[in-house]
Amino acid sequence: MSAFQINLNPLKEPLGFIKILEWFASIFAFATCGGFKGKTEIQVNCPKNPDNKTVTATFGYPFRLNQASFHTPPDVNVCDVNWEKHVLIGDYSSSAQFYVTFAVFVFLYCIAALLLYIGYTNLYRDSRKLPMIDFIVTIVAAFLWLVSSSAWAKALTDIKIATGPRIIEELDPCNKSGLSCNFVSVTSMGSLNVSVIFGFLNMILWGGNAWFVYKETSLHSPSSTSASHSQGGVPPTSGM
Repeated sequence: MSAFQINLNPLKEPLGFIKILEWFASIFAFATCGGFKGKTEIQVNCPKNPDNKTVTATFGYPFRLNQASFHTPPDVNVCDVNWEKHVLIGDYSSSAQFYVTFAVFVFLYCIAALLLYIGYTNLYRDSRKLPMIDFIVTIVAAFLWLVSSSAWAKALTDIKIATGPRIIEELDPCNKSGLSCNFVSVTSMGSLNVSVIFGFLNMILWGGNAWFVYKETSLHSPSSTSASHSQGGVPPTSGM
């Protein structure tokens, strides 16, 4: 195996430059989704008390909404209802965790690929296996970005519904006679929208980069041995 030797020339080519873009895009993808924290608030009007009370449910990654109970500090009971026993509806952790976990793996792969490009340039380009492995990973990654981003986009739509005004219809206490509930607000999910955008942006980057990785493989560029044979080169024979 050749020694590690830094060569920044691959970063000036599409192969390395796009890999840097993929690295940054993967960071934005998992950071904007995995770091989200929010809350939804509703206002409760008790039939025996004219004062309005606000109850709040906090939620965030991995978006197991069915574990996000309401709290009403400092009182547990509001309008004779123990709100801590009531939760939001839905579990979207599978889509969110798949999206974030895959983004983290892509982030790590980009680091490994960049180290290979700039530290072992000759090894990468003289090898038949490494470019082919890189090409296969690139194709699979582009497909998985499509799958994970689509699943996460659908889950985000459902999360917005489950934490929005429709929550009033789903909460049993709000359907009690005389108890009035009004939706107040929910935390802006702009960062989650950004995470979806970066998911599909990653798909485009990896899909476009597939061509440049393909050009490094033996499928596009035959090996020097094959090239010499195709040109009619015959190895010299020793005389008797």
